[in-house]
Amino acid sequence: MKIIVQFFLAVCLLPRVGFTQQQDTLNHPKPDSVSGVKIFELGEITITASMHNQMVGRISSAGMESNNKMEVSRALNMLSGISLTASGPRNESMVTVRGFDVRQVPVYMDGIPVYVPFDGYVDLARFTTFDLSAIDVSKGFSSVLYGPNSLGGAINLVSRKPVEKFEFDGSAGMINTNGYKGNVNVGSNQGKFYIQGGYSYLHRNAYRMSTHFTPAKYEDGKERDNSYRTDQKYHLKIGWTPNENNEYMLGYINQQGKKGTPVYSGTDTLNSLLKKPRFWQWPAWNKETYYFISKTSFNNKNYIKTRVYYDIFKNSLFSYDDNSYSTMTKPSAFKTWYNDYTFGGSLEYGTAAFKKHNLKFAVHYKKDVHRENDLGEPVLHFIDNTITLGAEDSYTITDKLVIIPGVSFSTRKNITAEEFNSSSGTITPFAGAKLSEAYNGQLGLFYTVKEGHKIGAAFSHKTRFATIKDRYSYRLGTAIPNPDLKPETANNYELNYTGNSLQKISFQAAVFYSRITDIIMNINNVEPGKSQMQNAGKAEYLGMEATLDYHVSKRTNLGVNYTYIERKNLTNPTVHFTDVPNTKVFGYIHFKPLKGMRMMTSMEYNASRFSTSYGAMVGDFTLVNAGVSHKVWKNISLEAGVNNLFDRNYSLVEGFPEEGRNFYVTLRFFNH
Repeated sequence: MKIIVQFFLAVCLLPRVGFTQQQDTLNHPKPDSVSGVKIFELGEITITASMHNQMVGRISSAGMESNNKMEVSRALNMLSGISLTASGPRNESMVTVRGFDVRQVPVYMDGIPVYVPFDGYVDLARFTTFDLSAIDVSKGFSSVLYGPNSLGGAINLVSRKPVEKFEFDGSAGMINTNGYKGNVNVGSNQGKFYIQGGYSYLHRNAYRMSTHFTPAKYEDGKERDNSYRTDQKYHLKIGWTPNENNEYMLGYINQQGKKGTPVYSGTDTLNSLLKKPRFWQWPAWNKETYYFISKTSFNNKNYIKTRVYYDIFKNSLFSYDDNSYSTMTKPSAFKTWYNDYTFGGSLEYGTAAFKKHNLKFAVHYKKDVHRENDLGEPVLHFIDNTITLGAEDSYTITDKLVIIPGVSFSTRKNITAEEFNSSSGTITPFAGAKLSEAYNGQLGLFYTVKEGHKIGAAFSHKTRFATIKDRYSYRLGTAIPNPDLKPETANNYELNYTGNSLQKISFQAAVFYSRITDIIMNINNVEPGKSQMQNAGKAEYLGMEATLDYHVSKRTNLGVNYTYIERKNLTNPTVHFTDVPNTKVFGYIHFKPLKGMRMMTSMEYNASRFSTSYGAMVGDFTLVNAGVSHKVWKNISLEAGVNNLFDRNYSLVEGFPEEGRNFYVTLRFFNH
C-alpha cells in the first residue's frame, strides 16, 4: 500500500518527462538560456539499435538546467531504471543502471571512454553538466559497437555545438551561504568552421546537515566536517565541416578537482570504520583529455567514423592521523599518488549498399597504464591492452518490423604488472596472466503496431573484464591477488512498449531480466585473515520500468517514472547486493503562471536498500524540491530554489548522511 500511495503522490505532484528523439527522455520546456543549444551529433554514439530500442534514455541540457542538476550522477538519477549510489568512504557519487554499476556500464564523453584505469570506476560528481547538450543512456540492449565491458548498458555524455555565428550563455550563483558556482559557454559557427569553448567552476566549503541528524563522535551536525569540494573544467572544440556529410573535430578537456571525505558517523558495530575511522583528503583529482573525431562519407551509402584519444588521470590521496588533518604519524597514515593514462581509438565503417540492410563494423583499441606509489616508495607499473571487433546489422524485414543482430569479440592482455617488497626494497613482476577473451552478441526485434505505438523484444549476451584492482590489489595487506580472473557475463532479456496519444500523452514500459555468471566477488578467509577476488557468483536481476508524460496545456507539463527491481544472489543468498532500492519513483511538474516565469516541483521516493553485504541497511526516504525561474530582462533570467524542502535526514550509505535542506540562487545570461 505504501508504494501505491507514493506512486499516486508522484503522479499528482510532479514533472514533465518529455519524449522527443529517444525514449525515456527528460526534455523539459527549454529554459531561455539554452533554447539554442544543439546536440553535437559527431559526439553521439550513433548506434542503429538506438533508433529502435524503446528504452534508450536521453536527458537534454534543458532538463538538467531546469532541475538544477549540476552533476552527471544527479542528472542521471532522474531517469527510470537508474539509481543514485555512493561510495561513502571515498566520497564518490555514482549510479547503477538496472542494478549494474559503472564498471559494468561504461561512461563516455563524446564517445571517448572515461574511467579510472586502476579500478574501472568513475566519480560522476566530478563531471559537471554545464557544458553538455545531452546525456544518453542505453540500458541492457546496448549495441556491441560501443566496445568492451558494456555488461549492463552504456552512458554517453554529449557536448555542445554552436548554431549561430556568435553565441554565449553562462551563469553565476550561490549554494547556501558557503558554495559558489559559475560557468560560461561561448561558440561560433561560421558555416564550414566552428569553435566551442566553455569554463565552469563549482565550490562548496561544506554541505549542511539535516537538523534531524543525531550528533556522532566525529560529526556534531550543522556543516558536515571534511565535506568540501572544488571542481573546475575547461572544454574546447574546433571543427571543420566541408559539407553536410563530413565533419572533423579536435577536442580538449581539462578537469581539476579536490575534495575531502567525511568521517563515518554511523552505529554499525560490524563496520570496521566505526573503530578505525578514515581521515582522508584528496588534494588532487585531475583529468586531461585530448581527442579527435571524424566522419567521412564517400556517398550517401558509405561512411567511416574515427575516434582517437589520449586521456590523463592524476590523483593524490592523503590519510591523516585524526580529524585535525595536520599530522601523519600513525601506521594508517600515508600519501599515495596515481599517474595514469589511456591511449586508444576506434574505427567504424557503415554501409547501406545492400537492400534492406544497414551494416556497421567497428574495431576498438585501448592501452591502459596505471602508475602508483606511496611516499618513499618506487613507482609501480600496470599496463593492459584491449582490442574489440564488432559487427551490427539492421535488417528491415517489412515497413513495420526491424531485426537487429550483432556480435563482437574482445581480448585483454596484461603487458606489465609489478609489486613492491618493502622488506627487500625490490620490485618484481607478477606471474604472467593468461590472455582474457570475451564474446558478445545481441538480437533485437522491433515492431510498429501503428503510428505512435511500438513494441520490442531484445536479448544480449555481454561481458566485463576484471579491472587491474580486481586482479592485482593487496587491498592494504588484506587480500591475495588473482591475475587470472575470467570476465563476468550477463544474459539480458527485455520486452518493451511505447505509445503516444494526441501529442499530449506518452507512455513507456519495459520488463527486463538479467542472469549474471562468473560474478567477481570478494571471498573471505581464502587464507587465514586473507580474502581474494574470485569468479564465484551467480545472480539474477529482474524488474520493470514505466514512464508517463502528460502535456496538460501550453502552461503545464507533468510526468512520472517508476522502477522496480529485484536482485538475487543465487550463489549465496545470505550475501546481499548493495546500493540499489527495489522501488524508486521520480516525478515533477512544470507550470508557467506568467510569461517569462516557470515554477517547478519534483519528488523522489527511494525504498530502503542494503548498505553492506552482511545486511546493514539505510531506510527509505522521500525528497521534495521546488524552484522558480523568471526572465527579468531580454537576455537575463533569475532562478531560486530549495532542495530537500522538508530537511529529510537520509543516507545512500550507512554512516554517511546526505545533505539536508539547501537553497540556490542563479543568475543566467545568454544571447540566443
